[in-house]
Amino acid sequence: MKRRLPAPEARDAERRGLTSSRDDVFESSQPNSLPARPFRLMRTRHVVIKRKLKLWEALALSLGLMGPTLAVSGNGQGIIATVGKAVPLVFLLGFIGVALVAYGFIRLTQRYNHAGSAYALVGATLGPRAGFTAGFALLGTYLFFTVCTAAVFGAFLNALLSSVFGASTSVGYGLAATACLLMTGYLNTRDTSTVSRALLAIEGLGIAAMLVLVVVILSKGGAESTGVDFTTFTPDRIGVGAVLAAVVAAFLSWAGFEACAALGEETDNPLRNIPRALFGCVLLTGVLFVVVMFAQTIGFGTDAAGLAAFQSSGNTLGDLSETYIAHWFALMVLVTAVLSAFASNLSAVMASARLAMALARDGFGPRQFAEIDPTHRIPRNAVLAAAAIGAVVNVATWLTGWPVMGTGDAAIDAYFYFAVVGATCLLFVYLLVEVAVFAAWRKGQISVRVPELALPALGGAFILVVIGYSVKDAAGLSPVFVAIAWVIVGVLVAIFAGKLADRIGVSLTKELAKAESSHSSADERHV
Repeated sequence: MKRRLPAPEARDAERRGLTSSRDDVFESSQPNSLPARPFRLMRTRHVVIKRKLKLWEALALSLGLMGPTLAVSGNGQGIIATVGKAVPLVFLLGFIGVALVAYGFIRLTQRYNHAGSAYALVGATLGPRAGFTAGFALLGTYLFFTVCTAAVFGAFLNALLSSVFGASTSVGYGLAATACLLMTGYLNTRDTSTVSRALLAIEGLGIAAMLVLVVVILSKGGAESTGVDFTTFTPDRIGVGAVLAAVVAAFLSWAGFEACAALGEETDNPLRNIPRALFGCVLLTGVLFVVVMFAQTIGFGTDAAGLAAFQSSGNTLGDLSETYIAHWFALMVLVTAVLSAFASNLSAVMASARLAMALARDGFGPRQFAEIDPTHRIPRNAVLAAAAIGAVVNVATWLTGWPVMGTGDAAIDAYFYFAVVGATCLLFVYLLVEVAVFAAWRKGQISVRVPELALPALGGAFILVVIGYSVKDAAGLSPVFVAIAWVIVGVLVAIFAGKLADRIGVSLTKELAKAESSHSSADERHV
């Protein structure tokens, strides 16, 4: 039995490495009817995840998973056939929808932080079964993003190789994706702050290149044939239904803005910094995406020829840089696109591993996923498993030639398919978060003025409309149906695994209470 030290002695002993703030094993304090399930650690010294990330590092995680350079280079082409020149309008509506969803995350993370992100936010407000469903759906999101971002890394790498060495130069995207995952898997077993710095540097370079290109396109008045065309912000001859159906692609671009919430247990003053990181990420990328998509649309031209060029582009930023600036700048943009895909994969693997750790810690999945590397405070087994899954799926799709999405590029087909699966899973998570805001308000867990409740209500309605239109025309093994099947599996597990739900409820209560206690202690020390 470990001797309990007085508070000052305990803090001093912990600094010297003689004890841990969570004892020597993670253990769920179940009722007597449920045996406790301990989670082994690789070692017992300094095993607890250490809170150390700053605001900018939490922001970097979200930016890295979103991959702004990746998003604007590859997410517009897929909706040209549906909305024509109204691509900027689709992204403007997406910005509004994501902002409404972000309100829910910001409100809830002002009260709670946990490595499970939405898993804990929903679980603490709607109950353990709803929390597990959210966590399972979010795990699917990040796993599918692990697959798709590795695939698009291969696509962008081939575009770069073709630009440098000629059109005949390419590498099988399955091989490129595997190489990407080997590197990101290794980096994610290192120190988290090092990974965050790499993400911020990569996306900073890409954003700077985008802004330069936007300025040049606007200064030259866009394409000679159509010029600056503000009717791109209207559903002219398209219809509102078609625009709303395409908004799922816009949500795909913002997918991952909430990733920093998964680092709640590792972030310095998370009740302040996580909400700020969420707000900053949505605002920054919202303005960026709408402006850049407008510049790209008028850069190609809004007539039939321009839209055809937009739709068939393998990397829109690279093609426009070649046209409006110079070959050397286009090469630089292609390099940043490759690095952006790499950064997105880096964050996807990281987020997948942390959610797998959170679920395993509460009794779902292999208990080895809950083990923490004592040196880097990283769930190493979960990281390696996520990277391995991504590699296997990419090699399988590369060898079989499935799926076929009509882009003419196998790597882009794989990217778009698994990205839509992940984004659709994420919409269900966002819907639960919006409902959780109402539950937290009714229980007195958060303080919200009644008029503000219109924001999560509108956000939930917006999500339901987007899901409805995405299912409306789906057929066969559609990515939307794959996502729904994944979510249904999570719901069934939550319903029929009663003991698991009880463990989750007890564990969440215990861990969130510890987190609140640590925040109170930190606040007292800052006074």
